[in-house]
Amino acid sequence: MRVHFFGLIALLALNFNGLQSSQAQMMPKEELIFLTSEWKGERFPDGRPKVPDELIARAKNISIEEAWVVLQNEGYNCQFDGNWKILKDDIVITGRALTAQFMPSRPDVEKLVKDRGNKNGMLGNTNSWPIDKLSKGDVYVADGFGKIASGTLIGDNLGTSIFTKSGNGVVFDASVRDLEGLSKIQGFNAFVRDFDPSFLKDVFLTGINTPIRIGRAIVLPGDVVLAKKEGVIFIPAHMAEKVILTAEFLTLRDKFALQMLREGKFTPGQIDNQWTDQLKEAFLKWLDGNPKEIPMKRAELDEYMKKRTW
Repeated sequence: MRVHFFGLIALLALNFNGLQSSQAQMMPKEELIFLTSEWKGERFPDGRPKVPDELIARAKNISIEEAWVVLQNEGYNCQFDGNWKILKDDIVITGRALTAQFMPSRPDVEKLVKDRGNKNGMLGNTNSWPIDKLSKGDVYVADGFGKIASGTLIGDNLGTSIFTKSGNGVVFDASVRDLEGLSKIQGFNAFVRDFDPSFLKDVFLTGINTPIRIGRAIVLPGDVVLAKKEGVIFIPAHMAEKVILTAEFLTLRDKFALQMLREGKFTPGQIDNQWTDQLKEAFLKWLDGNPKEIPMKRAELDEYMKKRTW
């Protein structure tokens, strides 16, 4: 049985602190800042870390495997989940997570949530409420407890609204409906557990911008989402720069290594071992001759390489 601890804590905290009900189901900003206190940069008004757009754009070009290695080395072992149905496997999703947590319906609690939300301008079913909070570059990430039949969090109407607000896609531990209509939204993509024609039933919202579980991964609001064919990895905001820069460097190393192997200039044993000074010098020369291959600023790369042990 899954325990949705943070969503319930968020509800209790909202009532305890007497926050304005226009923030219904939102985690208190102070709590979100506390849970993401390793992040020292800019934040959204709701408290979510705001990883710079430039880093988000660069994240699209790194591999899941390289990001995973960096996170594993830092002790972040629960940031990836696989086994997805993908709406369009040629579109990578990258962006900042806006999280939502859903639970099976319970009439008394659901009525309280809906009544409070409706009194403060929250219209429609609760699965549409997180959409109102989206900003450009956000990825709507929802824990729908893996429900497929009657677990369809969106169809093509809500999908259109999501893409209009965020310019991005969704990652749902749940299902979606209107596959044909969603497929027609140019630029939109969805990573879901399955597609189903049913309508959403016996599901309601228990938290917005709370920590959630997606399969075997934990996701915090503001995490950098990278969704590719292999699966989805959630990079903690404060780790984003290190993960992206290291992954970019590893990609450069691999490109150089493959070329050297094709040309027979170095052996696999040399490439896969601790690099010699000769190999390092060849790599630096290769970088000078291939500046377009470098995704970061050269000064940033040079500074990074000073700290590597190769």
